[in-house]
Amino acid sequence: MRAVPNSLHDDVADRLRSRIFEGALHAGAFIDEAALCTEWAISRTPLREALKVLAAEGLVRHEPRRGSFVSEVTEQDLDEIFPVIALLEGRCAFEATRKATAADIAALDTLHDSLQAHAAARRIPDYYAANYSIHEAIITLADNRWLAQVIADLRKILKLARLQQLHAPGRLEQSLGEHLAVFAAIRAGDAEAADAAMRKHLMRQRDALRELARHGKSRLLA
Repeated sequence: MRAVPNSLHDDVADRLRSRIFEGALHAGAFIDEAALCTEWAISRTPLREALKVLAAEGLVRHEPRRGSFVSEVTEQDLDEIFPVIALLEGRCAFEATRKATAADIAALDTLHDSLQAHAAARRIPDYYAANYSIHEAIITLADNRWLAQVIADLRKILKLARLQQLHAPGRLEQSLGEHLAVFAAIRAGDAEAADAAMRKHLMRQRDALRELARHGKSRLLA
């Protein structure tokens, strides 16, 4: 059976989303619809449909008679988002622990070996990549599409903020310890401990970002 191709507005949404995440369109930037239509050789209709998609995701805001702008994430937004995503990812860790096989544990072990190696060498971009892979692996193991969907939506907002919490003093070592605590609980089959450790890990991220904000360094480009 042939896959149904994406609609034009989905493709436009993907392109616009990429520009936002890459920083070509920064937080608060005006989205020049006429310029984009000319550049991409499209009509206003698919672009406006794409903007509706991004507005629903929280990445774009529309102001009557002014147009569309890239959303800005405030400290209050982060204070409200992190407890929610901590609960969701904690539940993922809980469900992943109950469902993980020996092969799954072995795969997580390999990922954590990589995480430790990057931390020891202070390769922060590689650490971020390994960190992301571990979170994705746990979400996949949880096998709960509703959790995965809501987490993905919230991650888009956090990605929009372009936060780099590992730049806080001592945060790299702290983050590694938190990850190892989550993994130890999963390996031991203790779902409640895995849940608690994951929630602690996410909330510690917020603490680190708050500390950076006090020093004017909370938003550093990746």
